Order: sequence, then structure tokens, then C-alpha cells
Amino acid sequence: MTDAPLDDPIDDLLDVLDLRREGSTTIRVASPEGVDGIDPDLAHSEGDVFAGRSQPMPHGRVFGGQVLAQCLVAAGRTVEPVAAGPTEADPPPRPIHSMHGYFLRPGDANRPLRFLVERMRDGRSFSARRVHAVQDGRILMSIIMSFQEPAEGLSHQVGMPDAPPPDTLRSDREILEKVPHPVAQATARRRPVELRHVEPLLLSSGEPGADQQSVWLRLARELPHDPLLHAAVLAYASDYVVLEPILRRHGLGWGDPRLRPASLDHSMWFHRPARIDEWVLYTQTSPSAQSGRGLGLGHMFSADGALLATVGQEGMVRVKG
Repeated sequence: MTDAPLDDPIDDLLDVLDLRREGSTTIRVASPEGVDGIDPDLAHSEGDVFAGRSQPMPHGRVFGGQVLAQCLVAAGRTVEPVAAGPTEADPPPRPIHSMHGYFLRPGDANRPLRFLVERMRDGRSFSARRVHAVQDGRILMSIIMSFQEPAEGLSHQVGMPDAPPPDTLRSDREILEKVPHPVAQATARRRPVELRHVEPLLLSSGEPGADQQSVWLRLARELPHDPLLHAAVLAYASDYVVLEPILRRHGLGWGDPRLRPASLDHSMWFHRPARIDEWVLYTQTSPSAQSGRGLGLGHMFSADGALLATVGQEGMVRVKG
């Protein structure tokens, strides 16, 4: 990990995800006031501390998908194989299967981040971790993750919907480069993941439409065979567009000056191994919006139709008069 952003956005993302381990810590829960000694129900637990930096952002705030991905990398680096199989001299760590977290406050993209990983449990099949992303002593995100040994069992999935092939669509970068706005220009230059919307981009307000959309995405460079890295970049990309079906439903666009969006929570289930350096179809819909909040749900498919992951995120979607 370097101390400053790299010129190439893909190099920069990979460097941002290459967290530096700073050491171990003990997570303590103090006994209630007036209680003598240590309450055995308030157990101490071991923890690990990792440090990282942020990608440069035009608005100066940390991108939520980046924090998701960094939390996943930090947690995954504390998960080790439990036992080798009969033909495995060096078995791989347990892969991620789910994460559930809350975005608690925005972060400053120009200041370092730390990730406190609590080793909650290592069982025969599952490992659980809790991660706090911290900046200047304040928690930006709190998330619990679970990792599972691969196992045999029942298998089924929803089908991948029809969508035009990605090579028939214009890239978002190509479109954004032609928008005369500094945020659009910065996004086109610095976004490491290539996106290709099937529906028109939500650049400004328009007519109310359908509450679903599909987007092809990939990292346009071959990555090492590291399941944790591919899962982390998949989580990173999952935060880009999952709230857009809410905007489509109400005829809003990202350029609408009345819009005040913010991610509130994020859940993700990893169903099958993924390669983010190959095309992934990300389909999203919104079942509900109310009380200034909207829910986005998404499915991620490989190009050959395998369901890779399911995503859920609720966001604050306020429209000022």
C-alpha cells in the first residue's frame, strides 16, 4: 500500500485494497458501573488492526463501496483454513458467504482509515468476524461477515434475465466524458470498474419509468487467482448503482440538484465463486420507498448465467423542495 493515489485507477483500487496489518488488539467490554470485578458474560475477544487509505473522490467523501471492500479484505485476512483435505497440502482460507453492515457516518477521503477486526468465532464450518472501519476515533461502518468451508448440498438459482451483450453497449465512461460537468469528468477518469448500462444513464431528471435496470460490469484487467480479492472488488462494485431503480421509478437522476442520497446499510450474499475481471450482469429492482428511504435489491450473474451474488441496500433518498 502506498501513501498517495496512483495515476491508473485500477492500480489505485488494488493498492487501496492492499491493507497494511498494524498489529493485534484486545476488544474489551467494561462491566456496568457498581459491579465489582469482571462480568464473565462480558467476554474479551482478540482483534486485528489494519490500515488503509482512500481513493480520491471529487466530493472529498469516502466511497461506501470502497469501505465495504476494505472491510472484507481485512476480515478475510484473519480467516485461515481449519483442516487440509486428503489431497490438499495447503488448503485455501474459507471464502466469504455473507456480509451485513451499516454505514454510520461519512468519511474524509483525504485521511487514513483503520479497520478493527474482531474474531468472533471459528467453528468447524463457519468463521464469523465483526469489522469496524474507523477514522479519527469515530466508527464509519460496522459490519459482520461470515465465511464458510465449501460443502455439498442442495442447489438451485433464479435465471438470468435477457440482456444485450456488453460489446453492443456504450461504456459509461464514454458517455460521461462528454458531459460538461466536473463530477462527471472526474468519474469518467477515476472509476476503476467498467460499467455499461442497458437502460439510459440517470444523468438528470426525466419521466418516471420502470423500477428495474441491468448493468454489465467488470474490471478490465486480469487479476490473480485470489478469491478474496475478486469478492472484495465485487462488493466494491455492488455499491455503484443499487439505488438507481428507486430514482428511475420517480423520474430522478443523479444530476438533480434536489436529490440528497446516502447509503444506510448493505447486505450481500456470495453464492458461487466469481471473477470480477470477466463480465458480470448486475440486475436491480426496488420493491419499496417510504419515509425518505428506498430499498434496492440486486442479483449478479456471470456471463454464462451462474448466479454469483445477491445484494440488498437501503438508502436515504430525500428530495428537497
